[in-house]
Amino acid sequence: MTWRSGGAGGLFRRAAVDTRPLRDHDYRRLWLGQGVSAIGFQLTSVAVPLQTYALTHSSFWVGMLGFANLVPLVIFGLWGGAVADAMDRRRLLLIASMITWISTVALLAQTLFGVHSVGVLMAIVVVQSIGFAISSPTRGAIIPRLLPVELVPAANTLNFTVQQLATVIGPLIAGGLLGAIGGYTGYAVAYGIDAALFTVGLYAAVRLPRLPPLSGMVGRPGLKAVIEGLAFLGTRPVLLMSFVVDIIAMVFAMPRALYPEVSETEFGGPGAAGWLFASISIGSVIAGLFSGWIGRVHRQGLALVVAIVAWGVAVAFAGFAHSLWMAVLLMAVAGAADLISAVYRQTILQTYAPDEMRGRLQGVFIVVVAGGPRLGDLRAGVMATAVGATASWVGGGVLCVVLVVIVAALVPSFLRYDTRRDLPPRDGSQQS
Repeated sequence: MTWRSGGAGGLFRRAAVDTRPLRDHDYRRLWLGQGVSAIGFQLTSVAVPLQTYALTHSSFWVGMLGFANLVPLVIFGLWGGAVADAMDRRRLLLIASMITWISTVALLAQTLFGVHSVGVLMAIVVVQSIGFAISSPTRGAIIPRLLPVELVPAANTLNFTVQQLATVIGPLIAGGLLGAIGGYTGYAVAYGIDAALFTVGLYAAVRLPRLPPLSGMVGRPGLKAVIEGLAFLGTRPVLLMSFVVDIIAMVFAMPRALYPEVSETEFGGPGAAGWLFASISIGSVIAGLFSGWIGRVHRQGLALVVAIVAWGVAVAFAGFAHSLWMAVLLMAVAGAADLISAVYRQTILQTYAPDEMRGRLQGVFIVVVAGGPRLGDLRAGVMATAVGATASWVGGGVLCVVLVVIVAALVPSFLRYDTRRDLPPRDGSQQS
């Protein structure tokens, strides 16, 4: 009787997403601004590859967008993380956000002036990637300064959930918009909406408190500071492995560059592309809404490996789908696994690294998390050109599963990692 009257409700509350971090005003504004601006960013993320494919009719050039994103992500992600350890993080977030906003306005301008150039499009994407590469590690390093350590996993879950919700809403709007309007007018509307929505994220950054380094300046944020962060990472196998398995997952099993070709040849055009671009995030949002259990898992290394294996298996099966809805369903399953792995990767980093290293390690994290899918785009596009879209899609998922299992088996300390036993002592700068 107790279970019927209160047990089911208690079980739901334990499974539901933990919203306690939203009680903090600064975090709540940052979270809301990130979510709203991410919707606009996702419109652009669909419009750019579709515009590229319309200009070239080649998945290879869509894949090359990944390369255009990757180089600035690596350089400025690492450098931006070092800067985030050496200066006020609020100020740095504002600067990087302005770079991103200006590049979005440039995308709008090239459509309004009818510039039919893949080179111009890729040049703007490079600038946009620079802003993203600096702002993302800065934002990640800010969160542990706003919240106590016990709320960091919940905050990460909320962040990833709202990001994935934007990745559902944005591509569906983009697919419907571009399908209904089409041509450069459709691209212009998509880029214009992105520029307008991004102002919400700018407002959230403006309202943050000053966030100077806790231990003073760490020195000039140049190559030496970056090397120090990488050297620290090399001394922490658990941290290092969390990056390695994610690289494998994204490089080998991200089929995103194949969406424009598959939507046109198999599923009927831009509307289908919108669903494919949204599919991973549909599963991530659903998983996020029922993520209350994530913070209670202590074997986080093992949980991360299991989640990535599930991602690879679901992606591989989706590659065989001949129905749009089956492909979307299977990629949604992959997305649920991806949210779980993302939360554990971010949580391991934020709870393992001291504050004076957190910006630099967030920079490495962004290089891996954002750069990995770009390499995956390149891998998928090149492989599709050689052996076809289906073989590229399915083969990538299979390779992901095989490689993750092998690599994880070589580092048993990662599989044994338990937060109840192995979490390093806090550095004193963390709130409690």
